[in-house]
Amino acid sequence: MRVLVTGATGYIGGRLVPRLIEAGHDVRVLVRRPERLRDVPWAAAVGVVEGDLADVAAVDRAMAGVEVVYYLVHSMGGRGDFESVELGIARNVAASARRHGVRRIVYLGGLHPAGARLSRHLRSRARVGEILLSSGVPTVVLQAGVVIGSGSTSFEMIRHLTEVLPYMPAPRWVRSFIQPIAVRDVLHYLLHAADLPPEVNRAFDIGGPDVYRYGQLMNGYAVEAGLPQRPIAALPVLTPWLAGQWVNLVTPIPRRLAVPIIESLQFDCVMHDHDVDEVIPPPIEGLLPYRAAVRLALERERAGDVETSWRNAEVAGAPSDPLPSDPEWAGHTVYVDERRRRSSAGIDDVWRIIEGVGGENGWYSLPLAWALRGWVDKMTGGVGLRRGRRDPEVLHVGDAVDFWRVEAIERGRFLRLRAEMRVPGRAWLELAVSEAAGGAEYRQRAVFFPKGLAGRLYWWAMAPFHGVIFAGMANRITAEAEAATRAGESEVTKR
Repeated sequence: MRVLVTGATGYIGGRLVPRLIEAGHDVRVLVRRPERLRDVPWAAAVGVVEGDLADVAAVDRAMAGVEVVYYLVHSMGGRGDFESVELGIARNVAASARRHGVRRIVYLGGLHPAGARLSRHLRSRARVGEILLSSGVPTVVLQAGVVIGSGSTSFEMIRHLTEVLPYMPAPRWVRSFIQPIAVRDVLHYLLHAADLPPEVNRAFDIGGPDVYRYGQLMNGYAVEAGLPQRPIAALPVLTPWLAGQWVNLVTPIPRRLAVPIIESLQFDCVMHDHDVDEVIPPPIEGLLPYRAAVRLALERERAGDVETSWRNAEVAGAPSDPLPSDPEWAGHTVYVDERRRRSSAGIDDVWRIIEGVGGENGWYSLPLAWALRGWVDKMTGGVGLRRGRRDPEVLHVGDAVDFWRVEAIERGRFLRLRAEMRVPGRAWLELAVSEAAGGAEYRQRAVFFPKGLAGRLYWWAMAPFHGVIFAGMANRITAEAEAATRAGESEVTKR
């Protein structure tokens, strides 16, 4: 079957695509930036159409000859009139699917109570489902609540809320009833939805076998993580907005993701019926219980086997344009801090340090200054430093690294990071290594395109710190690489 997946670079889409391929489907993906797929294991096995869902021509190119469309896009960090944008995109996809004779649309929506006054994000997801269901193309809408899996936003929020505080004064939504579902089971329903007969055109609630209060989810995590259970006090005074600020500060989850999640937790998120069992039976081994899903997620993280992560989700409002080439800078105000260091280290040792920057490894210069910058970013609604990175050693294009994103990588030679922190302008950091007499040459360049007067003032205010931070970073990286080279040579000598 020829299948089109939208949202293939997202948390669910990035896991669904390889399973569709494994099931024997001919998979095509529509993505805005194909370079983000360059390093994924399944990249060569799919057809790639570059474009935006708002572009009618791009959607028509992607839709040609397709039998099943997976609609897996939703803006968790939308601002302003994001609802009308999302509804317009849904209408665009629905109309194109109808024109091209698509036989099935599969949409992953959000579990929500009937008749309740929904948050903007849940309301938008529900309305997208309605548009697809009325498209004239047979559609199945799968409505899931809290998804538990390694790297999922919901799992990370539960995890960090539980681990940070031994006693939790918490918002009243910790008493809401939740029916979590393992990401493994979400993928089961998505895969089998493609084979439903054409008369099936409706929404189905999906969830795991357990129903808990949110506070019980946190303590269930504590048991699986080997932590003492936390006493929880539900406070009625914390509004969703205030709770979002609190979650933003005590967890790596940025405010733009925390607030929509918290707004959805104001209600009981429990399945109204189990009608889905009549069209898609549960997995043969059964749906995964909550604590088993937590245990599996922790095992995957410890093994470094995290397929996709919330960390790599697009940051709303963050610059996405690549760094222009140097000749294109003519006529623009551009600030550059460049450092070069000759080193006796081997190229491989320097590169290993470069590719391992950020996350638990840090930034090799004034940790307190980097931490302070991360807290400033979090306080202003940014992602901060605690977003970390998906893998401690290997980077791919599109990966998040603290408040940076990998824009380009030439393994063994060059790495470019694009800033997603909140700054009045656009910023990049380049790290590179090349051969030199007696060892290697390390090159480091920070580039900043200021926006207006605020951008210029920001650069000059930070310039004294750059002189220390960037110089120290270059010195420490080369020193660490040289130490690694000496250790390797010593080991060879011993043999």
